[in-house]
Order: sequence, then structure tokens, then C-alpha cells
Amino acid sequence: MKYLYNGQLIDRNEAVISAFDHGFLYGMGLFETFRTYDGRPWLLEEHAKRLTKGCELLGINYKPDLSRMKEAIASLLASNDLTEGYIRWSVSAGEGVIGLPSEVYEQPNEIVYAKELAADDPSDRKGKTVRLLQLPRSTPEGDIRLKSFHYMNNINAKRELNSAGARPGTEGLFLNHEGYLVEGMVSNVFWISDGVLYTPALSTGLLEGITREYVLTLAQEMGIKTEQGLYPWDKLLYADEVFITNSIQEIVPVTKVENIGGRGLNPGGCNSVGSITYGLMHNYRTAAERNEA
Repeated sequence: MKYLYNGQLIDRNEAVISAFDHGFLYGMGLFETFRTYDGRPWLLEEHAKRLTKGCELLGINYKPDLSRMKEAIASLLASNDLTEGYIRWSVSAGEGVIGLPSEVYEQPNEIVYAKELAADDPSDRKGKTVRLLQLPRSTPEGDIRLKSFHYMNNINAKRELNSAGARPGTEGLFLNHEGYLVEGMVSNVFWISDGVLYTPALSTGLLEGITREYVLTLAQEMGIKTEQGLYPWDKLLYADEVFITNSIQEIVPVTKVENIGGRGLNPGGCNSVGSITYGLMHNYRTAAERNEA
């Protein structure tokens, strides 16, 4: 497998980053994950904008160029004999002295990974199980949550599920310290009650997912009323439909919701893929394959 390191194709065994890189020392780095359809990256401009904003907030002098990104992704897919790919575009702060800096990072490192994506038909997707986590969502380090290298909270959540004997593939859902629904370990969460699409507000401390934002826009275009707010766990339990989103898995229906300890509870009407969820899944994939955004 080959990677891009500061624009150069290298073999994975040759990938080396300095032990003094502040991405390693202090977690000062950001990344974006997205996928391709017919070799074209989906929602790339939105991912690039989020990456740019995050780098500005972290004091990393890095501005992605869309044309160069597209060329790099095409080259990376071709070098790995991939038709479609899961892309991770990472930016690390770069080498610095041991200590907490106040100046801008002027020489960041860019690392781009690709791996194969299996063909997937949304209409064949099976329902996923989600489970309430005991571990609360960590608060963002700044005003908003960044898609940063800091993933300890997520990893500890995954370990909690494994130690509790959760089914493989179960997605853990976080509450914040105030007891409101936030998001999943690697996803944003949505539910439908009485025809209204609900999702937690940004004020809960969630990551402003690119797919989350696109789904909200798509729902409005389909005439579905949407609401964002502060919601307790019970709202999810008694929803008519539930689904989760991320940029790789798109929209994934949920057919089982579990409380802490794995006590199974099926949201009302959510034992199979609901009609609104199915419509969103279909329209999302159609737009992605046409690359309309």
C-alpha cells in the first residue's frame, strides 16, 4: 500500500514522521475522511473548508487546494490499483521543540491514506444496533469540536463496548455531562418522530459532520421538517425511525437501541428500515454517484 507524504508517493514501510512532530507530541493535527464514487471524491469542498477552519484555529499554516487534492487522490487510487477508496487526509502540525508553542506552525506535514471500499447497495443495508455509553462525551478543547488527532474518548468508548460484550458493529452513543444526546463514536445520530427529523444541536459539543449537514439540507429539499436541540436519551427510545451518519458509511439505519448493559429496546416502528430513512438513503446515494455537490 502506498501513501502520500507531503505530496510524494511512498510505500507504507517508508513512511516516517519525526518524533518531534507536534502531532505526535501534543496531538496538534487534524484529518478528514471521505470516499470516492467513480473515482471522484464526494463533498470534497466541504471537507476542505472544515480542514481550513480547523487549521486556522490550531495555528497551523495550511490551506488545502481543491485541484491539487483531486489530482493527489486520483494518483493515490491509481498507485494502489483502487477503483474506489476510503480517503483519510491528515495534516500534522510539523516538527517543533519540546514545549508549548505560541507561534504559528509554518511547516506542517500532510499525509494522505487510501484503502479499498467494498461495493455497497444502500437498499441491501441491514439495521445497526446502537447502545448508550456510560462514558460521557468529552468537552471540546476549544469553542467547537475539531476532527483532530485527539481520539482517546472514542477509543475508551470502543473498549467499553467490547468489555461489555456488545455485538460486533454496535455503535456507542454518547451523552454529554448535562445528560443530553450528543453523537456516536464515529457518527452523528438522527431520529424521526411524527414525520419530523431530529438531531442534537451543535451546542451539545458534537462534531459538525459533513454528512450530517448534507442530510439536513437533503431533508429540507424533500420537504421533511428538521429540528436541532437538546434531547434526553428517551427521545431516541420512542422514535419512529433512527439512523446514524458518517462520510464513509453514508446513512445507516438503526433497528435496535440498547440501554447501558445491553438491555434491548426497539424504538417504536424501528424494527426495519423506515420509509423516510430509506428515502434519504436513496437520494443521498443518487446525489453522491452523480457528484452533484
